[in-house]
Amino acid sequence: MHGMADIARPQPRQGRGMAVAGLGIACLLLLLLLLLVWLMPAVPGEPGQAETLHSILLWHSLMPRAALALLAGAALGLSGALLQHVLRNPIADASTLGIAAGAQLALTVALGMAPALLLLPREIIAFGGGVLSLAVVLALSWRRQLDPVTVALSGMIVTMIASALSIAIILARGEYVMSIFIWGSGSLSQQDWSGVLSLVPRLIVGAIATALLMRPLRVLSLDDAAARSLGVSIHATRFAVLALAVWLAASVTAIVGVIGFLGLAAPAIARYCGARTTTEITTGAAIIGAGLLFAADSLMQLLGPGFSDLAPAGAATALFGGPLLLLLLPRLRSTLNLQVASVSAIRRLSRPVVGLAVLFAGVTAVFLGALAVGASDDGLTFSLGASFADLLPFRLPRIVAAGGAGAMLAVAGLIMQRITGNPLASPEVLGVSAGGGAGLTVVLFLVGFPTPPVMLGAMAIGAVVTFLLMMALTARSGFSSERVLLAGVAAGALAMSIMTLVLAQGDMRSYILLLWLSGSTNNAGPLHAGIALGALVVLVAPLAFCGRWLTILPLGTAVARGLGLQVARARLMLAVLAALLTAAGSFIVGPLSLTGLVAPHLARMMGFQKPGHQLLAAILLGAGVLMGADWLSRLVIYPYQIPLGLFAALISGPYLLWLLSRKSGSST
Repeated sequence: MHGMADIARPQPRQGRGMAVAGLGIACLLLLLLLLLVWLMPAVPGEPGQAETLHSILLWHSLMPRAALALLAGAALGLSGALLQHVLRNPIADASTLGIAAGAQLALTVALGMAPALLLLPREIIAFGGGVLSLAVVLALSWRRQLDPVTVALSGMIVTMIASALSIAIILARGEYVMSIFIWGSGSLSQQDWSGVLSLVPRLIVGAIATALLMRPLRVLSLDDAAARSLGVSIHATRFAVLALAVWLAASVTAIVGVIGFLGLAAPAIARYCGARTTTEITTGAAIIGAGLLFAADSLMQLLGPGFSDLAPAGAATALFGGPLLLLLLPRLRSTLNLQVASVSAIRRLSRPVVGLAVLFAGVTAVFLGALAVGASDDGLTFSLGASFADLLPFRLPRIVAAGGAGAMLAVAGLIMQRITGNPLASPEVLGVSAGGGAGLTVVLFLVGFPTPPVMLGAMAIGAVVTFLLMMALTARSGFSSERVLLAGVAAGALAMSIMTLVLAQGDMRSYILLLWLSGSTNNAGPLHAGIALGALVVLVAPLAFCGRWLTILPLGTAVARGLGLQVARARLMLAVLAALLTAAGSFIVGPLSLTGLVAPHLARMMGFQKPGHQLLAAILLGAGVLMGADWLSRLVIYPYQIPLGLFAALISGPYLLWLLSRKSGSST
């Protein structure tokens, strides 16, 4: 385990920094509360009745909401401080570790599929989901001694898989789809004091438990050997603190939904204000967390028309998460060392052309099977003759669209891995797919119901901007593997928070965006198939002239320049190409399929080493994976269908977990 010295903290400020910050927070909160009371809309009607209704709104809606914001913010700030301290990781919180996504998934399962579970207290259900998610994250990173980068990547993967499952359940329960998602966006709206009365004892218990654990927490600031010599049970203390942190976060999630990244921001701000000791950081994080959430929620009310929320508090706080992650990246120290060379092939193919021919035959078989084989009440059916002709107009466009999208995402992933020298780079992992979603969100805000070409153009702009920003932020580090991955995590978090603003509105635009997130091909027609094939041909054709770039760039900047390559120009052109491929592919199958990661890896592991051979193999594998996933998504729960993007994510997610575990466990 890395020592606390591995986490570079902000430079100390003046000793009075904490007191000044506390006074400033108190004044700001008081001012916001006065503004809320003063600017409350007048209740129309007869004066006496209006005054009574105004009093009810004040004391049974506005005031409990303000109190709940303070309590929830304090609980999340304390939870984040505990997680960061015990894991020695400055970007640990319920959002980045998958705890919030796991808690939301557990509650979504209970609400949408297993109402009998609601006989249990909601915080117990949320706690179970959060603990399970955290257990997976810790299991993946344990062999790396909870390396900060490995923990962050594991949390991202678990969050992605849990989110895919949640969306699938929400779409399956269409009558509750928007209500569940609005709740998941973290709304603090209250009609009585029940939420406050529920959270008060939990926060008190959390504060008392933290005080009792303070001595072992201080000792954990030392390295493990020193802590053991002082008589502290390392594993027992860690598990106790982790359980406390998860319980605090799950309690908030159960009552108000997901409030993103507050546990990340509050401890960081506390350290910036001068907190140094464990007691100062935990106390400061709780106070600052309370202030941040109250301020964010107050501003959403004040800026919204007629005191209606401009956005739920969870969506508002999530907007700070991505930029804050980017600011904290330089403070991470990691032992993770990923190199493309470490992803070894099973064997190097001596006759790659024969291997490509075998792959082509396999993909063709999948294509024909998806066209001819379906499901019915009597089991699997083989459509031939007239029935095949009747089904062809429905099946062919969605299969072609899925195959074309898979091929484009595979090529985009291959390009990203080559230009960054990072075997875990892909459109999904680096947040480029989510960046396309952010572009789609903006156009939904501006246009309302855009046409497919407008949507595709907006996604292309979002994807290009996201990838170029990520590369600009990591170029100084020489595209260090961990910096590239964490920048991608941050970019994806920011893009997802932008999408949450639309999803939380609960209108038709939300449903359009949610369908895109799921990657459904149910309505794919000739237009989608044409976009897939046309974009694939137009965007992949230039790569025939880029073989030298793809061969040299993984060797590093210095070597590439020594060989006469204009590195900046090559990377820029390939980055734009990869982003456009991502936008076109994710337009059809959503941002969660993970095909951009899986297909290039499978191509490399099969023995295709040269860029040209690897490119063709990745195209075939990407097309085959998504055509097969689309086929299976129609069969596994007939007569229902699982959206293609979610189904592909649920297939590819375990592969990514295995891959990260393999890297984590390997010696480098």
